[in-house]
Amino acid sequence: MSRWAIQRLGFGLLGLTTLIVVAPILLVIGLIVVQGLPALNWEFISTAPRNGMKEGGIFPAIVGTILLTLGTALVAIPVGVGGAVYLSEYAHDTKLTRAIRLAIVNLAGIPSVVYGLFGLGLFVLFLQFGTSIIAGSLTLAIMTLPIIITTSEEALRAVPAEFRTVNISLGGTKWQGIRRIVLPQALPGIITGIILGMLRAAGETAPILFTVAAFFLPRLPSSPFDQVMALPYHLYVISTQVPGMPPQQQYGTALVLLILVLSLNVSATLIRSYFRRRRQW
Repeated sequence: MSRWAIQRLGFGLLGLTTLIVVAPILLVIGLIVVQGLPALNWEFISTAPRNGMKEGGIFPAIVGTILLTLGTALVAIPVGVGGAVYLSEYAHDTKLTRAIRLAIVNLAGIPSVVYGLFGLGLFVLFLQFGTSIIAGSLTLAIMTLPIIITTSEEALRAVPAEFRTVNISLGGTKWQGIRRIVLPQALPGIITGIILGMLRAAGETAPILFTVAAFFLPRLPSSPFDQVMALPYHLYVISTQVPGMPPQQQYGTALVLLILVLSLNVSATLIRSYFRRRRQW
């Protein structure tokens, strides 16, 4: 067999593998869109559930998901990026830093339900935050930190060393080089890590089950110490705990969650592309 034929065969196998991976995802998304689109209307998006959650809308769950995602971002982004900057730019290669990196990688593989139990024990019971937005946001922030730290550190390390050398040769301090040169150049990769972390936080059910989510709460929260409804947990409840639930409600909720996650992804991707075009290498 000629080298050209082997290459064609390899490309064909890669294309087939891609199709096998992508096709089920597209089928699932298509099913959710077809089944859930009839449920989407202004009442469904802007009103609270009623009649045992079999009628009405999901507005409290939408607001709760947005609040939890914003709370997670406020905690996880500064801590995660700051930790990545320290590990990449300041920490020396010692046994301690290698152990920290290993711990971060291992934390990324822990099941989300374990984070939920941890949040229940630390934030809800020990610190007495109760089942609240602040407890749920802190739990989700701890869960997303390994993703943000790992990807941000890799993005920082990918910035060429010549940038740092030029900064020092011109009399700049280490922090000035990081703030004005390294961080802007690494921003596309950092945003990628933040996107992955926030998407995971927005779609998780187990951590908020123990720390913040309410079964039914037809009002909006008034403080960070209130419970909220959230789309992932609400979808779980109406799919498993409410008998006689119309499938239209279930698929409509899933479609709204999908739109919310995709909107976050697209917005962040546009921002990342903008900074990537401005990158100087």
